[in-house]
Amino acid sequence: MRVPIDWLREYVAVPTDARGTDVAAALVKVGLEEEGIHGGDITGPVVVGRVISKEPQEQKNGKTINWCQVDVGDANGTGEPQGIVCGAHNFDVGDWVVCVLPGAVLPGGFAISARKTYGHVSAGMICAADELGLPDDGSGGIIRLAERVPGVEFTTGQDALPILGLDRETVEINVTPDRGYCFCLRGVAREYSHSTGAVFTDPVDDLARRAPAANDSGFGVQVADDAPLGGKVGCTRYVARTVRGIDPSAPTPEWMATRLTEAGMRPISLAVDVTNYVMLALGQPLHVFDVDTLTGPIVVRRARAGEKLTTLDDVERTLDVEDLLITDAGEKPLAIAGVMGGEDSEVSESTRNVLIEAARFDQVSIARSARRHKLATEASKRFERGVDPELAPAAAQLAIDLLVEFGGGTVDEGVTDVHTPVEQPVITIGVEQPGRLVGVDYSADDVRGVLELIGCTVEGDGDTLSVTPPTWRPDLTTWPDLAEEVARIKGYDAIPSIVPAAPGGRGLTPAQSGRRLAADVLAARGFSEIWSAPFVAVELFDQLGYPADDPRRTTVRVANPLSEQEPLIRTAVLPNVLESLRRNASRGQRDVALFEHGLVVAGPAGRAPTFPVGTYPGADAVRAIQDAVPAQPRHIAWALAGDVEKAGWWGAGRTADWSDAIDAALALGDALAVPLQVRTGAVAPFHPGRCAEVVLPDGTVIGAAGELHPKVVGALGLSGRPVGGELDLDALIAASTTPQAAGLSNFPIVQSDIALTVDAQVRAGEVLATLRSAAGDDLEQIQLFDSYEGDQVGEGKKSLAFRMTFRADRTLKTEEVNALRDAAVAAAGREHAAVLRGA
Repeated sequence: MRVPIDWLREYVAVPTDARGTDVAAALVKVGLEEEGIHGGDITGPVVVGRVISKEPQEQKNGKTINWCQVDVGDANGTGEPQGIVCGAHNFDVGDWVVCVLPGAVLPGGFAISARKTYGHVSAGMICAADELGLPDDGSGGIIRLAERVPGVEFTTGQDALPILGLDRETVEINVTPDRGYCFCLRGVAREYSHSTGAVFTDPVDDLARRAPAANDSGFGVQVADDAPLGGKVGCTRYVARTVRGIDPSAPTPEWMATRLTEAGMRPISLAVDVTNYVMLALGQPLHVFDVDTLTGPIVVRRARAGEKLTTLDDVERTLDVEDLLITDAGEKPLAIAGVMGGEDSEVSESTRNVLIEAARFDQVSIARSARRHKLATEASKRFERGVDPELAPAAAQLAIDLLVEFGGGTVDEGVTDVHTPVEQPVITIGVEQPGRLVGVDYSADDVRGVLELIGCTVEGDGDTLSVTPPTWRPDLTTWPDLAEEVARIKGYDAIPSIVPAAPGGRGLTPAQSGRRLAADVLAARGFSEIWSAPFVAVELFDQLGYPADDPRRTTVRVANPLSEQEPLIRTAVLPNVLESLRRNASRGQRDVALFEHGLVVAGPAGRAPTFPVGTYPGADAVRAIQDAVPAQPRHIAWALAGDVEKAGWWGAGRTADWSDAIDAALALGDALAVPLQVRTGAVAPFHPGRCAEVVLPDGTVIGAAGELHPKVVGALGLSGRPVGGELDLDALIAASTTPQAAGLSNFPIVQSDIALTVDAQVRAGEVLATLRSAAGDDLEQIQLFDSYEGDQVGEGKKSLAFRMTFRADRTLKTEEVNALRDAAVAAAGREHAAVLRGA
């Protein structure tokens, strides 16, 4: 919201010497944050000049320019006339004009200097309105001061900025959604008064006194809202007044056009500018219809299925049955209520008779229509935040006053006011509650005084007050709202900054600690953490090579996705990591290691019931909604491409391979004290010969790692032989235990190597697990150090060599170690048909 300070002074006593920074600082104290200060940005000499001579000169390109001599007094430091080239022709010798001399800077950072043009050295400019950021006076050319500012005596060299109001400033503020009453000068003036104590004069008081009461001769209006949204009627007040005989050619007065421009709106025509002016002044959006295009009474109703309306932006819109409409006799749609009018009844250049609409529409209804049709207008912005239900008659009166004064119209005696009173809530608050909530000791007089200051009606003399908020504050509905107002008006700076002591025994949960530890482990191994939006494309599952019955194909489609190309919620994190890998590689990052942890969807979603907005449906309904939400475990995924060891003078580098991906998974298990096991797997999107499943000690598969399948690499637009992996991080953390430190033994180790021949399809990890479990408690470590397939072991066979390390709380004898080893080999023979080589 842009607030011209000169306009603000009409409603509140802003000191004459107050600058934009002063006004902004006062408004910040009551919660209206400054967005910027506009105006006052023209610097340097901008002076009044008088044209001494004007010589038209035709150029080779057919254009005629004027070589002018302009008296600017002593403003140029010499007292001599200023030579200026000007391409406009709407001025003559003797006219008072505005001259910008070298050294000045115009809006937009346009610096003025003396320069040679059209064969002359032009020492400045003779200015038009738009060059100074002013609204056009209708001439479309040079400013003629005697016409633009009549009745003022000028002197050459006089500073022109105050004459044209170019020294005025406009403060732009950020209005939060609960402070909709500040989307107008009236509301901001009231807040400035609260902040500084300056006298506030409510412009509505006089207008409300002069506004005539409703009678039976007004233009017909019917509210036929037979489908109220959430039980609320869409229109609770509709005031209609008629003005006839307006001069269609009557211009918008310059002061009004200037104020509209300073407030960020473009002057259009008198009728339209008056409605915008009233909206900015009082906060009541208005709409004007051409009465001569109407055939019957105004009927406010909901749209019918399939009904269409071409709005003022020349877009034909298919209406929704929840859209509230303004219609002609209930049939022809004239406007989407509170959002935008239709082109059929808009005010044109020939309009002489207008119907002024000042209405109050339901906030939710307007907000939904504006979003449904993507029409965020100045009117909808105010209606959806709440408009004062008592404001309509006064706003219509101000619009009529302006149209009659500047358009020459006459007012019909008929006044229509269809009014459904809105009952204001009565809020009970204890005088101690604001202080208890905020932490400041407010007295009973402080609380009562603030509530009365902001317009509330306060009853009760004891410790409990009954408070009725003013009609322009729909955001005040509970006692904490009132407590916040007390804190705001008494000053946020009065609230002490005391940091509460952290309660003992709390901190990170085990799950949070586990997630941080997992991220730290990968980061310490050279991986960079990323975050990506959890959405994927429909075709991604085919690109990853998921089988038709893969449960990872079961996901949830987003009803209103951020991107139409990615409407599905992800079921795995690795695809997003691979996309980041591809993007980095495309930008020249050859050696990349990335990881991410985040939520995924696991399983189908149920059908959740829906309920009206704004009402609590009950515990059973909430439980049904929660039951419909699919499981969302947290996964962690990583991917590598390029070299993991750099080449240099020390030797050749090493490219990342499947072992690096598996090693990352095992490192996560080690950090969380989970002895993970790996076994050969064939899990998409990995190469079936270079893929390992990652298994918990209880046999639960929690993920996979390895080298990507070449087809997947091509489908995803990757290159080389990237590797990666993904684990169910929640399952890994759930299996985590607190590691116990083991004491150091003083006794020696005894090692024994064995080589077992097994069928080629037997997994080495399963053989290793059998050996470990059968070798007894004295087995400290077992390691696979060789795997061989060839003629020496026979077709369909392979040899697995293990190194077994034993240690006990005494010195082991050879016979004891041999017995333990033989027990392990025997178990492998029973479980896997393993044969000891050389036996």
